[in-house]
Amino acid sequence: MQMAVSLAGQAKGFTSPNPCVGAVVVSKGEIVGRGFHRAAGLPHAEVEAIDDAGDKARGATIYVTLEPCNHFGKTPPCTHKILKAKIKKVVIGCADPNPFVEGRGIGFLKDNGIKVVSGILEKETTRLIEDFIWYIQNDKKPFVILKSASTLDGRIATSTGDSKWITNEKSRAHVHMIRNEVDAILLGSGTLHADDPSLTARIHGRQTKDPIRVVLDTGLSIKEDAKVLNQKSTAMTIIVTGPDVSFQKKTAIEKKGARVIEVSLKNLRLDLNELMIKLGQMSVLSLLIEGGGTVAGSALRAGIVNKVLFFMAPKFLGSSDGIPVFSGKGPELIKDAFELNRMNITRFDNDFLVEGYLK
Repeated sequence: MQMAVSLAGQAKGFTSPNPCVGAVVVSKGEIVGRGFHRAAGLPHAEVEAIDDAGDKARGATIYVTLEPCNHFGKTPPCTHKILKAKIKKVVIGCADPNPFVEGRGIGFLKDNGIKVVSGILEKETTRLIEDFIWYIQNDKKPFVILKSASTLDGRIATSTGDSKWITNEKSRAHVHMIRNEVDAILLGSGTLHADDPSLTARIHGRQTKDPIRVVLDTGLSIKEDAKVLNQKSTAMTIIVTGPDVSFQKKTAIEKKGARVIEVSLKNLRLDLNELMIKLGQMSVLSLLIEGGGTVAGSALRAGIVNKVLFFMAPKFLGSSDGIPVFSGKGPELIKDAFELNRMNITRFDNDFLVEGYLK
């Protein structure tokens, strides 16, 4: 199952809106087949692994990170493939998270005389598809990851706006890995104007997939020469504006190849909950927020954040005039502070990453 998890991870970011899945076929204590789902519309992991095993799949055990599907979609049911291959036993990491599908694959296999064991490395296999699980079980809204990079005293830039670079190369490389794995990345117009970022995924020696770029721009102030509007990328750029923006400016931006969508204003800011609904309707399962303090604070207060990634460098400005991680009004009492659970801390040379989930 550990190997199946590793195989599934190779396609993380490429399978959306499907989950990433890995499978391994074992016969007489020997691995005879390996496979993983590479992209939506392509064969599922079980199919790849069984085809890799060939005749050796007969009487074998297949380990798969997710309950095999039992319905017809772009590809036939994997349960039928398992049955046809004369697989004797199926070991499953986690059940299908869709409440309308959960258990049907397992039920079909058992009804046809195949032994099924489930819940093996359930924590690892569930985390592998946490965005898919959230999306399926929460009205098709994206799984939102909030990322920040700060000094020890909680500053993302100096008073002049200088932020290059707070964290080291290894930390920044890990961020590009995360970008490669998510469906979309979001930032505000303030960061856009200050940094003019590309918002692409760049990993040395590895094929990457750029995330959809989402820019919060209430008044449609983006310049037509911004990098997000002028680069070679297969990923779309979405500019999110409020109502009553200039029709001429909107048309000019759309001619650059970007998509402009409007959402309502709430307390003079873009309604992020409405935006999540619209992004979900566009099959965005996972969203990485890399905006500045205003966007980060707004996302927390809107209640859309699922997971937090705090990169911290062993540096501090030693003053109160730097730009903080979060802007806006916070809670008045400590008991109302945002709190993380399921925490994990990782070192990147001298930097460290605090990773956790909001309750």
